[in-house]
Amino acid sequence: MRFKKPLNILLQEASETGEGTLKRTLSSFNLVTMGIGAIIGAGLFSLTGLAAANNAGPAVTIAFVIGAIGCAFAGLCYAEFASMIPIAGSAYTYSYATMGEFVAWIIGWDLVLEYALGAATVSISWSQYLVKLLHYFNLHIPPQFTMSPWESATLADGTVVSGYCNLPAVFIIVCLSLLLIRGSKESAFVNNLLVVLKVAVVLIFIAVGWQFIKPENHTPYIPENTGEFGHFGISGIFRGAAVVFFAFIGFDAVSTAAQEAKDPKRGMPIGIIGSLLVCTVLYVLFSHVMTGLANYTEFKDSAAPVAIAIAKTPYAWLQEGIIVAILAGYTSVILVMLMGQSRIFYTMSKDGLLPKVFSDVHKKFKTPYKANLFFAVFVSLFAAFVPVSVVGEMVSIGTLFAFVLVCIGVMVMRKSDPNTPRPFRAPWVPFVPIAGIIICLSMMVSLPADTWIRLAVWMALGFIIYFAYSKHHSLIRNGKVAVPKDPEPPMA
Repeated sequence: MRFKKPLNILLQEASETGEGTLKRTLSSFNLVTMGIGAIIGAGLFSLTGLAAANNAGPAVTIAFVIGAIGCAFAGLCYAEFASMIPIAGSAYTYSYATMGEFVAWIIGWDLVLEYALGAATVSISWSQYLVKLLHYFNLHIPPQFTMSPWESATLADGTVVSGYCNLPAVFIIVCLSLLLIRGSKESAFVNNLLVVLKVAVVLIFIAVGWQFIKPENHTPYIPENTGEFGHFGISGIFRGAAVVFFAFIGFDAVSTAAQEAKDPKRGMPIGIIGSLLVCTVLYVLFSHVMTGLANYTEFKDSAAPVAIAIAKTPYAWLQEGIIVAILAGYTSVILVMLMGQSRIFYTMSKDGLLPKVFSDVHKKFKTPYKANLFFAVFVSLFAAFVPVSVVGEMVSIGTLFAFVLVCIGVMVMRKSDPNTPRPFRAPWVPFVPIAGIIICLSMMVSLPADTWIRLAVWMALGFIIYFAYSKHHSLIRNGKVAVPKDPEPPMA
């Protein structure tokens, strides 16, 4: 028996109010900015140059469009589920309703890779850019306190120092966790400000840089293939799409806030699809300007391709502006990731699969504050003491795995519950979910073997927890969830 969670129970939970429930404060605009906050990070400022220099040339703009289409397949599936089951939990909840408790546990445990380790990864990079920004003001943090113990740095005098812990990364994690405890409305307000700031800088770069585009840098727009698959030509565009695909990851975090949306049936599809559309337009315009300012060959092996492009304009001050935008981008990504992770554990705890402490809601703020405090410590430990290279690719494989299961879930639910009202219906089913599955699996296959090994180890640890604790405390499995008599589906 798969112990699936009945849809009528999920809908009943979604309609509950009062003590122990999350407060509905997020508008459709908040949900769109949440998606943009999670999507636009430093990936825009680094992956663009990498994909242009090694794969697509100026046609990296086309690669972004293809990547967006691939991401949209999963996004449409998320939108259908989020409007149909407006409850916190995202892919975990959808899997529980369609494929049963064990698969739900797997995806819930897997989402820790995306959200918790994702926040840790981004906070480490946030720390590095903060150090760069402070240098402009002649302020310096001792390097020992900006690195993990496994890293070292060479000072200007040739002295080699080893890291103690990454204090700036811990600082931003703790601050944002405390903000999340204060409330979703307050967190959304801060996220809105950060999104406005980083989008403003991106728009300024586009507007200023457009004047200095050199047409010869866009000729040829699709460079000839070098004879090796993925190095320019049509194959290069598709390889570039695989590279920039990861710049879109994050929109799914919108679905974790379904239980805090004022009108989730309308707002969730708007938040998911709207944030994807906005980011795609910005990505295409940004990459068009960047490859127009400098020849794509100049971006090869550069960690800061945008700086090369800005150097082609008379506005050097944009360098500092871009760093500020990256910091704002990272901050909003961390904020949304931490929020998403606490909501996943909140829902798993409500189902009995995790200890009750994770679903305790603050009496005043109506937030899962104990879950926020736990992840403030858990994520801080990773951010302080683990190198970024170890956790980065684990985030990608965890995210793509979640996408695959959501796409499968839409097809399962269409067959098992065909008459349930769907405020938003993904078009062209089963084509859309199948396309999403194929694209996401192809991305997973392209990741290194050691990433798969880490995923296997992480999942093995999850299985131990499930069979040692979760299986024995599951409310559904132990018959502790009261199924409403003669449940009627809500009006569409």
